Amino acid sequence: MLFCSFLKVVLPFIFFMDRKKIVGYWLLVGVMMLIVQVLLGGITRLTGSGLSITEWKPILGSIPPLTEQDWQKAFLLYQQKTGQFKYLNQDFTLSNFKFIYFWEWMHRNWARFISVVFLVPFIFLL
Repeated sequence: MLFCSFLKVVLPFIFFMDRKKIVGYWLLVGVMMLIVQVLLGGITRLTGSGLSITEWKPILGSIPPLTEQDWQKAFLLYQQKTGQFKYLNQDFTLSNFKFIYFWEWMHRNWARFISVVFLVPFIFLL
């Protein structure tokens, strides 16, 4: 419903705008999103969050663990598969793990969002 309302407002605006302006706005949004991505990457690095998600699932990986059992499983995988836990974070609790997981999850999902923001207008503007 909200998406349909959004399209009703945006589509006429896009069709009556100069194509160069559309490309300019698109590139500007892309640059701003990349700046945010670099900042998220810095936060991920500074918090030591870079190895907290042990399985790479490009599509289904956008959904974080939802139940306590899922969190326990993710934490167990982190404990077993990463040297980071073994050498640096042996005293981590589940709540510590959730904190670093959030930053890495946010960093990955922002990158996914950037790809959508790039690809959709790219296809539209071909």
